[in-house]
Amino acid sequence: TSFPLCVLLQVGFFPSECVELINDKVPQSVTNSVPKPVSKKHGKLITFLRTFMKSRPTKQKLKQRGILKERVFGCDLGEHLLNSGHDVPQVLKSCTEFIEKHGIVDGIYRLSGIASNIQKLRHEFDSEQIPDLTKDIYIQDIHCVGSLCKLYFRELPNPLLTYQLYEKFSDAVSAATDEERLVKIHDVIQQLPPPHYR
Repeated sequence: TSFPLCVLLQVGFFPSECVELINDKVPQSVTNSVPKPVSKKHGKLITFLRTFMKSRPTKQKLKQRGILKERVFGCDLGEHLLNSGHDVPQVLKSCTEFIEKHGIVDGIYRLSGIASNIQKLRHEFDSEQIPDLTKDIYIQDIHCVGSLCKLYFRELPNPLLTYQLYEKFSDAVSAATDEERLVKIHDVIQQLPPPHYR
């Protein structure tokens, strides 16, 4: 108590009478809530949970068992192709093959299909199924297949031509002549990441 109070506060020491004063004022409910040692029962539970977390199956094993399904729409293109083992997304392959065979109509990518048909197709591809696009429901609404393609591209987190190359594509299409524009666009396309380039 021979030190001045300001020095005691700066260093972090308090006079013993202050500590006693605070101790006396602590409510009973607070002192009762002090953590107690873990009981044997809880200790076993914690051990079980730790073992359970460490023995979780890998993502690949969950996929093989059909428990885990990979998203198709809204998933990064590179990540999706890596997980699926394809060079090009199956949804695009199926849709473009169908459109080349049946979709030579006006406005195939301009007109929208029926929303419920688009959602049915989306759900099937997201469930890792390949829908039969030759069903009457889709043949009579060919535009839903074109709309599904557009939906896939629209939901990519990083667009097909990538955010990183946006400025370069913008400069390329602004070139003065058609010939110069073609050369510049070709040059930028070569810089796309392989999944986007394919």
